[in-house]
Amino acid sequence: MNRNKKEFRLDYGGKEVILETGRLAKQADGAVLVSCEGTQVLVTVCSAKEIKDGQDFFPLMVDYREKYFAAGKFLGGYIKRENRPGTAETLNARLIDRPLRPLFPEGYMAETVVQATVYSYSRNADPEVLAGLGAAAALAISDIPFGGPLGTCKVGMIDGKFKLNPEVDEWENSDLELVVSASPDAILMVEGEANEVSEKTLLEALDFAHNHIREFCKLVDQMVKECGKTKREFISAEPNTKLMDTTRSQFSQAARDCLNIVDKLARQDAVAALTKKLAVAIEQSPADFGLTEGEDFKKEAFKAVDGLLYEMMRKDIVAEGKRIGGRALDQVRPIDTEVDLLNNVHGSSLFTRGETQVMAAVTIGGEEGDQVADRLHGADRQKFYLHYTFPPFSVGEARGYRGVGRRELGHGNLAERALKKVLPKDDLHYTIRVNCEVLESNGSSSMGSVCSGSMALQDAGINLKAPVAGVAMGLVKEGDKFAILTDILGDEDHLGDMDFKVAGTTEGITAIQMDIKIAGLSREIMENALTKANAGRMHILGEMSKTISVARDRVKDYAPQIQVLKIKPEDIGALIGPGGKNIKGIQEAYKVTINIEEDGTVKILGSNAEQMQDCVKLVDLQMNGPTVGSIYEAEVVSIKEYGSFVDIAPGVSGLVHVSEFSDERVNDPADYVAAGDKFKVKVLEYDKMGRLKLSFKAVESLKPKAK
Repeated sequence: MNRNKKEFRLDYGGKEVILETGRLAKQADGAVLVSCEGTQVLVTVCSAKEIKDGQDFFPLMVDYREKYFAAGKFLGGYIKRENRPGTAETLNARLIDRPLRPLFPEGYMAETVVQATVYSYSRNADPEVLAGLGAAAALAISDIPFGGPLGTCKVGMIDGKFKLNPEVDEWENSDLELVVSASPDAILMVEGEANEVSEKTLLEALDFAHNHIREFCKLVDQMVKECGKTKREFISAEPNTKLMDTTRSQFSQAARDCLNIVDKLARQDAVAALTKKLAVAIEQSPADFGLTEGEDFKKEAFKAVDGLLYEMMRKDIVAEGKRIGGRALDQVRPIDTEVDLLNNVHGSSLFTRGETQVMAAVTIGGEEGDQVADRLHGADRQKFYLHYTFPPFSVGEARGYRGVGRRELGHGNLAERALKKVLPKDDLHYTIRVNCEVLESNGSSSMGSVCSGSMALQDAGINLKAPVAGVAMGLVKEGDKFAILTDILGDEDHLGDMDFKVAGTTEGITAIQMDIKIAGLSREIMENALTKANAGRMHILGEMSKTISVARDRVKDYAPQIQVLKIKPEDIGALIGPGGKNIKGIQEAYKVTINIEEDGTVKILGSNAEQMQDCVKLVDLQMNGPTVGSIYEAEVVSIKEYGSFVDIAPGVSGLVHVSEFSDERVNDPADYVAAGDKFKVKVLEYDKMGRLKLSFKAVESLKPKAK
């Protein structure tokens, strides 16, 4: 018995969630084991007691890991030990991270690590949700300065009704998949996908989530009262008011000139020049700026310029409705679009909005392109996936590309979610990969990826339910006043309070993501942002439709074509043949790739339409047999005294009885045919044994061979 152990229980959407502390990982600053119907996740939090010298940002690291022993499984592949986190683990770590950041006190820069590990797994409870709940609770009861409580949940919509934290098997029938984090008073983070739901439905889903989260927050408050630690002392560094006052008095006009520059790189150059000028002024007279010799004047100058631009831009927006470069609050930057720009690619497009530019390329193929990933609930097999690349040159940086980071995974996942909802459901026989290459970036390249990806898919001949576009919304909030910005720039994201991305069709929303830098958003702000996002999305869809509005009527000549037919599941073995002999022979003869699914769906992929059609006929003949009354080309393979056996196709043979050779009497079949001869035959019938009865004379009466 552990006397320090404490348990707290909550009915969370019809399932009991148990939060336990005091028994495990007691040396961590905070530790909570979250359990629900067999799933158990341990979440620990630790924060350094001292800040590193020169630290000027908050180093928060959130890690989410799934241990395969939790489900009694071995990890697939050659390496049997969990190593680097997979894509799904990384994406969930981001979902935990994003609502936590704005709740740490301003100026807190101690290295902080949140570690969530799945130690037991049941399909009845979602470990990702439990990890988010555990992170909120562990921080709340720790001595780490933190402005909780908060909670998290997932929301589905099944048969028109919202459901909290559906089980893994229920998501397939859900029209909505939302992850929501919130404090008792406001929404902190939203991410998800939907089957073209309305803004009204989305707001109702958020209200549904928020009501449940409030109940969890009450439980966390109870935990803090009963076993929470006293928060460690934290005193944020006093702002250097003299630095800002002097900078305002001497450099406000120069800062104003910077904000009036529309071009991003030119504006960055002007800001860099202003920063250097301020650093020189500080170096010449540090005391005038409240500084002393030995301090990093360049860093202080950067902070002062950034602070001055922050003040001026926000005042311009809230008080005057004026944005960088003079753009209206709801104005979308100029859009240029084109498709079919890459010569030998199955589908391609270029989407340019202001100084954000994304090129998309689509690759289509068979099941050899499927993306397979191990998860605790089983292997995930994706027939559609999107890869997003953000190279340094897209923002003018002179450094090499070192592989995909967490941010790129998150942006690509959002674009993938937006597009997969409009793929054809019943006839998506291809495996599809979309590559979104960011060539320029100044605001929401992820939404640019949605737009370019949608057009490239249509260029590839994929019959989307509807085109999809996305737009990023921003927020500047000062006291009770706020302004919503449509199609935000990078600087407006950096200096603003919200990055709210909404993607969808003309009919509704297919994906959403919201990050904030303040303590939460009211329903009024959410509703306002969604309304303006809808208007922005309609404008962008209209611009895209000028280039392409429906899918091409066929795939391109250099793309693989596909033919689909059905056979009986019990005939799959016959099509494959002993050791795969039959299917290998067909693929080699017709230069095609054949994929067979368990339900008997046969997909034939190739580049030559005529060969593919012949291949389809062959498979149909082998599996379903020739049609009575039809005429086929046949080759004589053997001769008997009672007739000859012929092959209509490999594996499809029948007998032409001597009476079916000619209209005249035939005494010796060898007088009429020889092995290797080819004739047309007509299918007369199948006998009681299922054997084919064929006829030469029903097509053309044979004549004896000349001797």
